Amino acid sequence: MITCVRRDNRLIVVLVPSSTMNRMNRLAVGLFSLLLVCSASAAQKPNIVFIMADDLGYSDLGCYGSEIATPNLDSLAEGGLRFTQFYNTARCWPSRSSLLSGYYAQQIHRDALPTLGGGGQGTRQPWARLLPDYLKPAGYRSYHSGKWHIDGKVLAGGFDRSLDMKNQGNYFTAKGNSIDDVPVTPPENETGYYASTAIADHAIECLKDHAANHGTTPFFHYVAFIAPHFPLHALPDDIAKYRDRYSQGWEALRAERFAKQKQLGITNTTLSELEREVGPPYAFPEAIEKLGPGEINRPLPWTELTEEQRRFQATKMAIHAAMVDRMDHEIGRIIGQLKTMKAFENTLIMFASDNGASAEIMVRNGGHDPQAPAGSERTYLCLGPGFSSACNTPHRRHKTWVHEGGISTPLIAHWPAGIASKGELRQTPGHMIDFVPTALEVAGVQKPKEWAGEPIPPAPGKSLVNAFSSGQTVSRDSLWWLHEGNRAVRVGEWKLVAAKNEPWQLYDLKTDRAEQHDLAAQMPQKVKELESAWQSQTDAFTELAKKTNHTAPAENKRAGKGKSKTAE
Repeated sequence: MITCVRRDNRLIVVLVPSSTMNRMNRLAVGLFSLLLVCSASAAQKPNIVFIMADDLGYSDLGCYGSEIATPNLDSLAEGGLRFTQFYNTARCWPSRSSLLSGYYAQQIHRDALPTLGGGGQGTRQPWARLLPDYLKPAGYRSYHSGKWHIDGKVLAGGFDRSLDMKNQGNYFTAKGNSIDDVPVTPPENETGYYASTAIADHAIECLKDHAANHGTTPFFHYVAFIAPHFPLHALPDDIAKYRDRYSQGWEALRAERFAKQKQLGITNTTLSELEREVGPPYAFPEAIEKLGPGEINRPLPWTELTEEQRRFQATKMAIHAAMVDRMDHEIGRIIGQLKTMKAFENTLIMFASDNGASAEIMVRNGGHDPQAPAGSERTYLCLGPGFSSACNTPHRRHKTWVHEGGISTPLIAHWPAGIASKGELRQTPGHMIDFVPTALEVAGVQKPKEWAGEPIPPAPGKSLVNAFSSGQTVSRDSLWWLHEGNRAVRVGEWKLVAAKNEPWQLYDLKTDRAEQHDLAAQMPQKVKELESAWQSQTDAFTELAKKTNHTAPAENKRAGKGKSKTAE
């Protein structure tokens, strides 16, 4: 007897001998057929899509407490999982190198150690391969759309196609970008271009080509939006949706988002105090002068601001919201393409941000024209510390700091064929270093032990696959941070953290993730224990990294890659 079953647009043929059929009832046949269907489905490797936002705050999505319209990401969260304690590295390029390599950035020369250079100009060791190199032998094709900010060329990192959006100072032009590592030349009369839309366009083009020409193979797609990184550039209609939304100020927005987070179960901590003495991580007083009297570099009480300052700050937040809104819209288009090509059900989609919202204030690239409409091409605005604090609700500090506000990110995981839980939260801590082992496990790929005859050192990341199931956690010894002198370590629910040149602070994250009650003076032994853990990791990373040269090739330096602490 031949039984045919259709699943995910595939016809599964089950052969049952007549003699067997005579001994089996219909229920047994059904179970036998289902077993073969499941086996066939399991044999089909899942597609993997990682979507990265840039400078997105912990509370900037509707499903994490925001008022910003993010229906597509909210839908992924409703049909999948939200991780409440997922971490990045506090900065752009370290997070991206960790995401695709599975190592802390300092291990592979992509961020500095106390006695060893690295960072924007650092180059990875030959054994520090990126995820596409490990997926390729398993039949995967890999695509990249958007920001890169990793050392080396994109295709050399194992990707088959790429849009490298290098022009991060102007959302309204393709000038400076590369397609498949070849620079593009936009028309002289270029119009109608917007970076977030262009990223989605390229991603959809790659997916359409994959469906047409490589439909029997799985794919990995890394979609890296620039939004909502400064300059605050958005489409006029998107800005109009939020123009008057933030006139009540950052204290009111923080309280509103915190209340929603409590309702959603996102947090059980208190709301952090607004740190009025903490401004941008880098001082650019000339930028404040260029931006005019509406700009301020401290999160002062809203009632102390002038009417001009309140209008200016609320407008900046409206543009930030518009950028997040538009990014979500473009993500919806990518999801639509996955559904059209019948790939959505068996695609693991993950979404996160490279760092927390930014308190930076600067003017770069084409400068700032105060007479131009806010958010247009001739303007250069940054969110600043007031509304950045609101975007990072309920946490302290901002991008570059390794307090929770700088390193906490939403993480959404959606995979209908592989994640049975829907709309659930996961409290297990995780980090960017966990993506590579997660992707390798779902792809059924064993990471090699050497590359080109050179041993590959053990990577610190842990697969999150266990956490995809209800009641499961990810077991780990610690999580570690260091960026521009800001340092931290988390062991269990305890976190030791210090800003540059400041003493250690100790927090019990189980009850105080907002980092409001420093227990260092009360528990010196715990401080010593965690400091030893931080130093042990630092020493091990230094020992590994110093074996190889960390400097970038001369051509990279001439191109200005990582030439300053603000070049990102």
